[in-house]
Parts: sequence; C-alpha cells; structure tokens
Amino acid sequence: MKGLSEFFSNLRTMTIVFFTLLLIEIIILIRSLTGLSPNSDKLVITTSQYLKLIEKKNPTISFSKRTRIMAEPIECTVCLSEFEEGDKVRNLQCKHTFHKDCLDSWLQQYCRATCPLCRTKVVPDEIVDSYRRMRNQVEYDGNDEEIVFFLSALHGNNFRRWF
Repeated sequence: MKGLSEFFSNLRTMTIVFFTLLLIEIIILIRSLTGLSPNSDKLVITTSQYLKLIEKKNPTISFSKRTRIMAEPIECTVCLSEFEEGDKVRNLQCKHTFHKDCLDSWLQQYCRATCPLCRTKVVPDEIVDSYRRMRNQVEYDGNDEEIVFFLSALHGNNFRRWF
C-alpha cells in the first residue's frame, strides 16, 4: 500500500511539472509570435540590427595606402595590427580608423558605443540601450534538463529518479 501511495504522489508531482512546462512553452510561443519582450514598451534590437545601424552611420570601406591621410596611424589601435591593402575598415566621424571586425567587437562588448580612442559616440545612447536590453534578457532556451534539475532541487531526490 505504501508503494502505491508513493507512486501516486510521484505521479502527481510529474503531472504538475508537465503542465508547468507546457505553460512555459505556450508563453514562449505566444511571445515569439507577437514579438513581445519583457519590457514591451521599450524597443529591443538584435545584434544584427545593431551592427546594421553601426554600418549605416559608419560604412565599411577597403583600406588603401594611397587614400589614407598621412597623419593617421597605419595600425588598428584595437588589435594593434597594421592595416593591409584591402582590409575592411571603418572610418569613424571622429576620423579614427579601425578594422571593421575589431570595432564591431568593441562596440558590442562595452557599455557605451564609443570610439576606443577618444570616446566619441558612434551611435546614439538609445540604440545602445535597446541592444543592451536584448542582451540582458534571460529567456528559457528550451532545454528541459535545466528545468528538471531546478525542479528536482525544489522537490527533493525522489523527483529526479523518474527522469
């Protein structure tokens, strides 16, 4: 009789977990279909949108030793490598030049989108804030093992052995 009671207790727990997971999946589906974010009143942009905005304000060009200004350095001050003929570079409005990939990485990693040398803004703060909101969102990624682990910690070891 004790075994039957334990079985129904575990069955009840598994049913609750199943419906919880189902509810989470439905919420995620609805959010993805409607495009809602946790802060739906604030704009959220993706990494590709962020990089497109940077490209629009500071287009990529091919480096050429013939077209460079003599006063500017011939190396990227982010990676400290010399510019080679044909390298993809960005000339910022402040007249500093960097490898495209070096500058894009810099602008994605740091709190404000500024020139690595003089800290002149590359894109407006609103765009950076929108990008940061997207990066800081914590969403369920569909990995059921993480939820099972979390719920097993809440319900003790008896729950874990059923999975």
